[in-house]
Amino acid sequence: MTRTLALITGASSGIGAAYARLLAGDHDLVLVARRADRLTDLAEELRAQGAAVEVLPADLMTHDGIAAVTGRLAAGDVRMLISNAGAGGYAPLIDVETTDIDRLLTLNAVAPVQLVHAALPGMLAAGEGTIVTVASLLALSGGLTDPRAPRRTLYVAAKAATLGFTRTLTGELADTPLRVQVLLPGVVATEWNSGAGHSIPWAMTPEDVASASLIGLRRGETVCAPGLEGQDSALNVLLAAETAFVTGGNQPTLAARYTEPRA
Repeated sequence: MTRTLALITGASSGIGAAYARLLAGDHDLVLVARRADRLTDLAEELRAQGAAVEVLPADLMTHDGIAAVTGRLAAGDVRMLISNAGAGGYAPLIDVETTDIDRLLTLNAVAPVQLVHAALPGMLAAGEGTIVTVASLLALSGGLTDPRAPRRTLYVAAKAATLGFTRTLTGELADTPLRVQVLLPGVVATEWNSGAGHSIPWAMTPEDVASASLIGLRRGETVCAPGLEGQDSALNVLLAAETAFVTGGNQPTLAARYTEPRA
């Protein structure tokens, strides 16, 4: 079997490490994360399974970190990109430090676009490739008022951008051999967000999340919500609502509610 090369960001733990372990049987790997020591330990584990593993420490909250990874992708040999690195930064917007706004948006929204952009030329030239971006179910939660939901304005902005970017990219690449998927996990039992998921009984394991994504790719799913039954029906409802807004609202005249006589 020919081994292909997969690059995984946020690979030192959680969902990223789960992807790496699942792929090591038939992929060589480039592992990206901030913590070089954790990457080195994981690389040794995966080499024992027969995978050739490169370790690329990089902080994707910084433009230098993004440049290091896009530079590696520019080599053109990566056939699978899993853009998984992310951070919550949960807080009311008024409490977020100005510098953290740039860092969190860079990591959660800018990095996925830059990495995909860097990976595409090599994949298209080879006539094969897979792109997975990891967003969140919270990308769809802008209007949700459930008090259990975290204070998440900045996070939702970034993950909604990733969701919209990847869904649109799917259409853009529809006539190519490339496969594209956006992953929408819910609460996951990982170290992410200070390990909060570990204390929530309904949190999904990172292994199940990554496994669902890979099975979804084989099934041709461009959106993967690992815990959602009836996903196709839900996506049809979402598309119908989007169509109603875009086509219904794109009119040359005002809607009737805006044409009331002035007092």
